[in-house]
Amino acid sequence: MTDTNPVISVCIANYNGMEVIDDCLRSVLEQEGLLSVEILVHDDASSDGSAAYIRNCYPDVKLIESPENVGFCVANNRMAAAARGKYLLLLNNDAALYPDALQTLLVEAERLYQPAILGLPQYDAASGELIDIGSLFDPFLNPVPNRNPDRSEVGMIIGACLWIPQALWQKLGGFPEWFGSVGEDLYLCCRARLAGYPVRAMGVSGYRHRVGASFGGGKVQGGRLTTTFRRRALSEQNKTFVMVICYPGTLLIWLLPLHLVLIHLEGLLLTLIKGDGTAWKKIYAPLLPALWHQRQKLLSLRLNSQSQRKASLRSWLTPFCWTPWKLKMLIRHGLPKLT
Repeated sequence: MTDTNPVISVCIANYNGMEVIDDCLRSVLEQEGLLSVEILVHDDASSDGSAAYIRNCYPDVKLIESPENVGFCVANNRMAAAARGKYLLLLNNDAALYPDALQTLLVEAERLYQPAILGLPQYDAASGELIDIGSLFDPFLNPVPNRNPDRSEVGMIIGACLWIPQALWQKLGGFPEWFGSVGEDLYLCCRARLAGYPVRAMGVSGYRHRVGASFGGGKVQGGRLTTTFRRRALSEQNKTFVMVICYPGTLLIWLLPLHLVLIHLEGLLLTLIKGDGTAWKKIYAPLLPALWHQRQKLLSLRLNSQSQRKASLRSWLTPFCWTPWKLKMLIRHGLPKLT
């Protein structure tokens, strides 16, 4: 399957993935069809021996070993720079492809008239339940799971399994390396849509995902949403960053102030209800200082992204739902459990 002139470069960011990496790599190696594929793994200074294990057990994998932990964004940027394929598939180490996944993605990519970000149905690895077929957005860029197999145009493809032409990745500049490890897929998809490139979810094939295994939190357990302070803080921060960078000006002047007011009100209410200021201190209080600290980078990216804008306001709003997703989750699952 590995080729000296690959069409597809599968890029897997690994950190302490000993328990999941076999399932991930084997799912790529056992793909159906006559495919020209290379596999790259960036090991992010793992301490569990997984880098040595990959080196010894998967000699055809191109292993990039980082002497220090650099995070998901830097890891994928490094792999993309080293990749030789026409197409990139960014794949989490806690995800495993269905046998026809790469063939399905390649056929669709070659069929389309222009470069596009593509995704597949995401299934829970433990239960087999459909999680989403891409995501829509509420007004504040909270991802809303799409489960309609007939809806192809979506707002975002989750970075656990994201297909993008190498040329489009280069045009968009990859991931901002100062983003951290949450919301980089949101950024890339919003940048692509703003520049007029489709973001499409396919209703066939798919992949299994052990949600939260690589980063922690972000899933429903026992009917209640469970997440971590770190994940939630990065999520709120980076969603706000993407709003600043990508929202057309007519939306930004209304929605950004409303978002900032509501997010701080959420933090205050959560603090009062729980009688504990930890969430406020770790999640909400750092948001405005982060915006100020990164203001020059945000302005630079905004100027760049808006100068490349080809999407009309109407087309930009196509994947948006106007009921706040957090409100629906609160009604359905109650207050999230933060650890």
